[in-house]
Amino acid sequence: MTRDTEPNVYDLAIIGGGVNGCGLARDAAGRGARVLLLERGDLAQGTSSASTKLIHGGLRYLEHYEFALVRESLSERERLWGIAPHIIHPMRFVLPWVPGLRPQWLLRLGLFLYDHIGGRRALPPTETVDLRHHPAGRPLKRGFRKAYVYSDGWVDDARLVILNARDAADRGADIRTRTEALRLERVDGLWAIQTPQAQFRARVAVNAAGPSVLDLLHRAQESSDRQMRLVRGSHIVVRRLFDHGFAYFFQLPDGRIFFAIPYQRDFTLIGTTDRDHHGPPDHPRPDAEEIAYLCEGASRYFVRSIGPQDVLWSYAGVRPLVDDGSGRPEAATRGYRLELEGRDGEPPLLSIFGGKITTYRHLAAEAVEKLKPFLPALSGGDWTADAPLPGGDFPMKDLDRLIADLGCDYPFLDFATVQRIACAYGTQARNWLGKAQDMAALGLHFGHGLTQAEVDYLTAREWAVSAEDILWRRTKLGLRLDAVQKRRLEQWLEERG
Repeated sequence: MTRDTEPNVYDLAIIGGGVNGCGLARDAAGRGARVLLLERGDLAQGTSSASTKLIHGGLRYLEHYEFALVRESLSERERLWGIAPHIIHPMRFVLPWVPGLRPQWLLRLGLFLYDHIGGRRALPPTETVDLRHHPAGRPLKRGFRKAYVYSDGWVDDARLVILNARDAADRGADIRTRTEALRLERVDGLWAIQTPQAQFRARVAVNAAGPSVLDLLHRAQESSDRQMRLVRGSHIVVRRLFDHGFAYFFQLPDGRIFFAIPYQRDFTLIGTTDRDHHGPPDHPRPDAEEIAYLCEGASRYFVRSIGPQDVLWSYAGVRPLVDDGSGRPEAATRGYRLELEGRDGEPPLLSIFGGKITTYRHLAAEAVEKLKPFLPALSGGDWTADAPLPGGDFPMKDLDRLIADLGCDYPFLDFATVQRIACAYGTQARNWLGKAQDMAALGLHFGHGLTQAEVDYLTAREWAVSAEDILWRRTKLGLRLDAVQKRRLEQWLEERG
């Protein structure tokens, strides 16, 4: 048996279970590679679940002349909506014009480019509205009149990661969570990757560690002159500030912008900040100044003022950006770099620097093409643009029909639960709902529609281990279950082992 046919050697070992790592695992596994993915915590535990939850081109990036990035991102919006219409939804954003800030001609020019450089087809174009007569004007303070309404998309960011991992596993990838890569070294023409559980061998390694990309390079005894800029983006969630389906794109006098987005029916998500992050990248938290900044920004626009005491939940993510020498954090590029290292005859290491959720699929396809010369097992071209993610195999405008069908088939579930389940699992919801005719058939009920059947599915099929995995990344019920309900779930998971 030759080394190339050894069954315990992977073609590709990916370190990092965020959106880039899981997207790459899916793409490579679908092209025939034997893939291993190692994640030291839970999938999407870091930056990939701490985003503003948008699939967007990045309207503000036009100000920094990031035309190529905006074009690439815009071209991906409808592709991603098409392959995941359960977790990605179109959304209309209201951008009020504010005298003294960006002039009207600049806003119109930016939105014209936004409408035309990315191949928009299904999403509606920009329109100008009078806020005095538009639903989006009612929650705002008096004085705001003209606004521009444009299209982008909302995404359940953590589920996007998990569904990519699930599809990769269904295509043969070995997904290992809570398995930290302690050391990587080249041994006998292969990568030897040491973890607390075992040692793995692979022909090619990919560093998709996000904010820890330079740390992983150090563990692989590799040096890099690439400088990373860690930028913290913080968000707050408050009780619902408006009762319509529009989101807002607001400007501030310091030149920054922030969003106010409908979130989980009863809440409003507000963010984000851009601040250089100098501490460890793990478990970042918004500081009091950031929370106050977002509250003050929202209070400039909404009739209902909010303060830190109104914040129900806050979170922060550290974005690993390529350091391009920009003065202000918000001006740093959101583009990505793929760097391949290794002398002739050595197993290569591909490191991913930067990136954003909207471009993850395109990044993965580009990375696989870069690795083709080293992996004969890879075959075929870019296939992920049209292949639905698990549960997304229905027309992208038929989510309401799917929700209605599930409601008819499972009439004992309240509408909020049916909607949540449809938007999380799509057509695969029936995989765990089965032939249930009442709540009792789904086992224990932990509250707000979360049942034993769903938890069993999440632990068996989606790598969930803890209550935090389930409540904050898989189901988004962390804002709804009370302390007693959360503890009951934790105890049940502990007792089950």
